[in-house]
Amino acid sequence: MRSLTEQDIRNSFINCSKGEAKRLAIPRDLGERPWDDLDFLGWRDPGAPDRSYLVTERGDRLVGIALRFPSSQRGFLHRSMCSLCLTTHPGNGVSLMSARKAGAAGREGNSVGVYMCTDLACSLYVRGKKVPEAGGRFQESLTTEEQIARTVGHLSAFLDRLQA
Repeated sequence: MRSLTEQDIRNSFINCSKGEAKRLAIPRDLGERPWDDLDFLGWRDPGAPDRSYLVTERGDRLVGIALRFPSSQRGFLHRSMCSLCLTTHPGNGVSLMSARKAGAAGREGNSVGVYMCTDLACSLYVRGKKVPEAGGRFQESLTTEEQIARTVGHLSAFLDRLQA
């Protein structure tokens, strides 16, 4: 993924108003992000524990989405799998993230959900740059590049459902 500026990020959102995009918390460490290892930029809102944001490249444009997830904690005996990168995590390491649909459907209250790594570090897990806490990744016969392509494909399918 290419390096992004604050303005790039704010202009990319498809499922919130321009005013909401202007007010949302942007990460302060954009210059320190491992852009070459990211398929998308994901972050949690430090001021709103139930909100996260994701920005990715689709073709020649950026697409940003606002996500919500339940703030309730599950027990640590429970394991869940991220539907994007297929990483397993204990407890609250995977959350059902919901996003308001783009356009008129979103204004009517329609949303789409996906189970994702709560820390939004899917790209780093797939590349082995980050290891899940007490969770794991299955040994696969796919190459890292093929796993990256699968993760990007899963994200793309989710974004397609948001824009439908």
